[in-house]
Amino acid sequence: MKKLITLGLIVAGIWGAWMWGFERFYVHPDFMAIIEKKSGEALEPGQILARKNQKGTQADVLGEGRHFLNPIMYEWHIIPVLTILPGKIGIVTAKVGKDLPEGEFLANDDQKGIWRRVLGPGKYRMNPYGYNIEIADATIVPVGYAGVMTSLAGEQTPIGQFAGKGQKGVRKDILQPGLYYINPKEFKVDILEIGVNQVSLLGKGGSAVITKSELSSANSAVQEMQHQALQAQKDSRWDYISSNLISKRKENSEENYNAPEQGIAAGDKTRQGKPKQQELNLEAERKKYLEGQAGGLILQQFLEFPSRDGFQITLDMTVEIELLPAEIAGIFSQYGDLPMVVDKIIMPQITSVARNKGSEYGAKDFIMGEGREKFQTELTKTLQLILGQKKIIVHNALIRHVEVPTQILEPIQQASIAVEQDKTNIERQNTAKKLAELNTEQTMIEQKKQQVEVETEKLKAEIAADREKVVASTRADAIRKVAEIARDTAKVTAETTRTMATAQATSVKMVEGEKAMGLQLKAKGFNDPVAFGLWEFAKQLNNKMTINILHSGEGTLWTDLENATTSSLGGAAVLKNKK
Repeated sequence: MKKLITLGLIVAGIWGAWMWGFERFYVHPDFMAIIEKKSGEALEPGQILARKNQKGTQADVLGEGRHFLNPIMYEWHIIPVLTILPGKIGIVTAKVGKDLPEGEFLANDDQKGIWRRVLGPGKYRMNPYGYNIEIADATIVPVGYAGVMTSLAGEQTPIGQFAGKGQKGVRKDILQPGLYYINPKEFKVDILEIGVNQVSLLGKGGSAVITKSELSSANSAVQEMQHQALQAQKDSRWDYISSNLISKRKENSEENYNAPEQGIAAGDKTRQGKPKQQELNLEAERKKYLEGQAGGLILQQFLEFPSRDGFQITLDMTVEIELLPAEIAGIFSQYGDLPMVVDKIIMPQITSVARNKGSEYGAKDFIMGEGREKFQTELTKTLQLILGQKKIIVHNALIRHVEVPTQILEPIQQASIAVEQDKTNIERQNTAKKLAELNTEQTMIEQKKQQVEVETEKLKAEIAADREKVVASTRADAIRKVAEIARDTAKVTAETTRTMATAQATSVKMVEGEKAMGLQLKAKGFNDPVAFGLWEFAKQLNNKMTINILHSGEGTLWTDLENATTSSLGGAAVLKNKK
């Protein structure tokens, strides 16, 4: 029995040493262990991750902590867990699960393919052999913008309708400013400006659309995300803008357009350099666009038309438009992003209406204020009517600069200058007249000023005299009243003294009279003056007085007399005061 216990202890010690020395391993925080089993049932065809009873990479991973596995039966690899930071998402592509139905490309969590659900910020222990995870930016809609969603999965939506659930196309509901964890494989989100924007036609210099500037944020992370979102918006819009620039250059001028030509000879260095010049020009335009105001769009359009009298007019004009959040999805669905809306809808309407209305006015009307204002008012009303039908609100159409031919501009300018000079001369005459009147008024003012100063000095002297008079009178009255008060006080003091003396005399008389009357009554009561005198004498003696009787004997008289105050011969009674 003892041998069996000893053997058991030895086996237990060997087993413990094996477990702690060979089977034990530790997974640190923020790490996980991928387990591969070396024995078991074979995997099924197409199976990637093994179940517990199968051989191969196990589907389940081990989290942080202490674990025990037989190294003969298992192998393990410790790798970091997946960490998704704030503002990021994880797009999961599953290699394991059920097969997707025909025509579907977004999967549920138990299916193969791209998951419809995305992983938000956090830490995840997902087996990398079965799941591929792509880290992407979350969708952020800055303040002043709206996010238009386009569904990428489902059946195609009928033309002219918004996409519903399970349909592919533009959704009616938009994203308000904020941060969204949306799968970019399921929805494409386009950030569009809402509110008031400006479309400016800059004459022959081209056109520009000034949209909302990027807003600052107190949160640096959010600010950076907004900046990235707007930068991505710019990059996506540049493709359309660059193609627009090239096409307009082709139409306007072969000299300004540096496209490569066909059939260039190998030795023709001059013509070979044109494609390079085109690249440089587009790159300069792109840099100008990206470094300019956030959301600014460059469009090669300008406004030029003949006037009623046949002169060529070029206008600089700014139109303020507004896109409402409730209509932004419909506008995007019909026309596309803001550059397309401006280029296909807003700009053609502005140029068409301006040319039609402008041709009804003479060149002189665009120079004079009244005609120009009338043209601007009619242009604004017409644009409001036409673009309002397309859900685009027009607030103002402002004429900023007008270029007219020199042959008509100079006479009008000379006539205007002559009129203005005549007006100037008249104003100069009026000014001289007013100046003379001003001098007269200033002289009168100076006289009035001196008169006022004299009157003021006179009033000051009168006021000072009156003040001194009042002060002297007040001082005399005060002295008189003080004397009267002193006199009355003396009278009262004398009367008080006399009254007090009379009262004291009366009091003494009454008290002493009563005392004498009492003594008289006492003497009458004794009926003996001598007895009464002795009684009064006795009353005046000190209460502390004692009587000592001293006996005189031989040799004692002088001794006893040391302490005596009074004595009598032949046996004396000595009176002694007690101290």
